[in-house]
Amino acid sequence: MITVSNLSLRYGKRTLFEDVNLKFTQGNCYGIIGANGAGKSTFLKILSGDIDPTTGSVSFTPGERMAVLSQNHYAFDEFSVLETVMMGHKEMYAIMKEKDAIYMKEDFSDADGLRAGELETLFAEMDGWNAESNAATMLSNLGIKEDLHYKLVKELDGTQKVRVLLAQALFGKPDILLLDEPTNDLDFHTVNWLEDFLASYEAIVLVVSHDRHFLDTVCTHVVDIDFAKMTIYTGNYTFWYESSQLALKQRSDQNKKMEDRVKELQEFIRRFSANASKSKQATSRKKALDKINLDEIQPSNRKYPGIIFNNQGRDAGDQILQIENLGKTLNGEVLFDNVNILVNKNDKIAILSNNSLATSALYDILTGRDKDYTGEFKWGVTINMADIPIDNTEYFEGKDMNLIDWLREYSTGEADDQFIRGFLGRMLFSGEEVLKKSNVLSGGEKMRCMFSRMMLQQANVLLFDEPTNHLDLESITALNNGMSDFRGTILFTSRDHELMQTVANRIIEITPSGTIDKLMNFDEYIESEDIKNQREEMYAVS
Repeated sequence: MITVSNLSLRYGKRTLFEDVNLKFTQGNCYGIIGANGAGKSTFLKILSGDIDPTTGSVSFTPGERMAVLSQNHYAFDEFSVLETVMMGHKEMYAIMKEKDAIYMKEDFSDADGLRAGELETLFAEMDGWNAESNAATMLSNLGIKEDLHYKLVKELDGTQKVRVLLAQALFGKPDILLLDEPTNDLDFHTVNWLEDFLASYEAIVLVVSHDRHFLDTVCTHVVDIDFAKMTIYTGNYTFWYESSQLALKQRSDQNKKMEDRVKELQEFIRRFSANASKSKQATSRKKALDKINLDEIQPSNRKYPGIIFNNQGRDAGDQILQIENLGKTLNGEVLFDNVNILVNKNDKIAILSNNSLATSALYDILTGRDKDYTGEFKWGVTINMADIPIDNTEYFEGKDMNLIDWLREYSTGEADDQFIRGFLGRMLFSGEEVLKKSNVLSGGEKMRCMFSRMMLQQANVLLFDEPTNHLDLESITALNNGMSDFRGTILFTSRDHELMQTVANRIIEITPSGTIDKLMNFDEYIESEDIKNQREEMYAVS
């Protein structure tokens, strides 16, 4: 158990937390949620001992071992991959090193023999003799092939390092597991393995993630950080979101009788409880929901941006986009070749690739930013296209203007300040915030500005390249709703599983040797064994 008592953290006049009192218990997974800057990662650092609170304390059940997903990608550069993973069990690793050092002695004494015997017993109790094979299995499950296991960590690329550090945190089944954005740089198949692993993991897990599907799959509880307070709610992220929205709606409905409100909340819990019985964490989550107190369901103070794309200036005709034999090579590497796609009206296409450079290159070609390619493509004459690129630097760099003037540049006609303020207000820029300089915005603020720009363009075809980057959960949810409701054609790439599953009605994967094009949803695509075999063949050819 973890007990947090009267915890506060202040930086000068700024208060992140105040008088936090929480208990985290065995067998539960807690998703830490809150707006960007609310202190989610900071809270994990307090629990791990990396940061001292201003007041209060954190205590643990004696004897429980904690593991933390390291954020320092260079800390283990001089160690082998396999050894780095085993270092995750610090006590076992220390015993192993001491034992090996004793056996290396030239003047081996009786005292050394006794100590070695003690260490051997402890090592065996910790399953030390299977440590190397267990570490290798963990690495393989996370996509690190066997030929990399004995290389130095510094020889790996950034994505591979992330997976090694995740294997290190998971190694040896710690009693307490702290994970900050564990799905970053993982492909969907590896994320799925991690979901299965954590869903059946019977320790205490605290996780920070912007991946709603991941939170829904693994979490039994949500810890909401809001207004310097922290509250634990039963259920996963979707349960928290929908229940808080229901409570907010009920609070605004002054004419609804109390008994009707209670009945509505009970029916809501019953429905979620029934769904939970089919989930990966069926037992623990269903038990938790069955015991929920109606008083736990409270309206959220969160503010969600209004991302609405349906104000199209012109209806699209039947001819949307035709791509023929398109190819792109970068620095001698074939990103894709022989790409043939006919985009139909109202298609919502998720574009996949093993190489993110390939998807970004495709969007750069289709938007006219890249002229160096083979093959051809043609947009329909009625098409008005708008896009969100993966790198929006060019839209902000060197532009020393306030947000009103910045956004006015993208208006199709005469636009007064009040009109522009309305669009910025939907993106949660209010009052004096609209006078911020556009070149000093945070990553999340820039993305919200880009959505305002896109809405002003009144496009009938939308392109998105990793649009959830830098966004908090509220903005991701709002974007998801906006894309789902859009009555037009979308091409998009995202690492957000929920976005892919709920928006796309067609999946196209581009490879160096062609495309895989399927009319199906995302879950059907990644779960299909036939498609998996086809993917392996196409990437093997390249």
